[in-house]
Amino acid sequence: MKFGAIIGAIGGLALSAWLLESYGIARIFGLLRHAGWAGVLAVIAVHLPQMLLSALGWRAIAGPAVAQPSLRAYLELRWVREAVNNLLPLAQIGGEVAVSRLLKQRGVKLAAAIAGTVADLTVETVTQILFTVLGLILLLQAVGHSLLAGYILSGLAVASLTVAGVLGALWMGLAGVIERGLMRLGRWMGWAGTAHVLGLHEALMRCYRAPGRVALSALWHMMSWLLGGIEVCLALHFLGHDVSIGAGLIIESLGQAAKTAGFAVPGALGVQEGGYILTAQALGLPPEVAIALSLMKRLRETALGVPGLMFWQHTETRAATAPADSVAGVSR
Repeated sequence: MKFGAIIGAIGGLALSAWLLESYGIARIFGLLRHAGWAGVLAVIAVHLPQMLLSALGWRAIAGPAVAQPSLRAYLELRWVREAVNNLLPLAQIGGEVAVSRLLKQRGVKLAAAIAGTVADLTVETVTQILFTVLGLILLLQAVGHSLLAGYILSGLAVASLTVAGVLGALWMGLAGVIERGLMRLGRWMGWAGTAHVLGLHEALMRCYRAPGRVALSALWHMMSWLLGGIEVCLALHFLGHDVSIGAGLIIESLGQAAKTAGFAVPGALGVQEGGYILTAQALGLPPEVAIALSLMKRLRETALGVPGLMFWQHTETRAATAPADSVAGVSR
């Protein structure tokens, strides 16, 4: 684990412990007992269609390719992607690196695999900004102008400028610069593997130059974000605090924005909880309910993520042993 990730993890754990202590561990876990396993299973059940919608968005933006993996393959890889980002002590982009490699194992050229994953990540980020805008509008309608709304608006401005800058840089040739740099480094160091990134810029531009696929991908991702609002409503129902779908969308959109803002902290530990507390309090919900909601989501992430990591390990092991098995088969 890198030093920065260690510091982030320690800080996140410390913040999480402080929040639990400050708002009453007994009350928070009492709410979780009230929700029970039925509540956790219900939250898991609602998240599965979200994963499917996200997989559909990823496959749409990746576009037609030779040996294009099936929707089932993209769903499995979305499972792995979320598991790595949520559970491993990495910044929240480690999953994208892992699944690009897995796509290559499924017959997609590495350049196309990276391009499709990067394009999907950018579309997902843009739709999240739009989802956050929706949450802000609903918040203003519900409680009017507030200090929280001002902070959210400032964060949206920074996020929008950052995403616009990244997209502009990619369009102007950033991927090409990275591609050429890796090729030169590979030749200098004698690394043959870097040759697989040849064509990265052109593959990425093919993703962005297909407006129909971009729009379809954005539609699937936005539907996934919106379904998250229903997940929040369901979780709060089992916690004994029913809210409207509008309130659920506010909590989910702004809570996810806080989680994304804490991307450098593994699992956004503490950051996610803080985001839910601020948003829930603005809507009149007690802080302990917000923390219990966040913990229900973390239980869902663990319940789905641990098998996802096991599936990833199994896939990597199978790929590593396949050539040896093939050779053994030929020798026999």
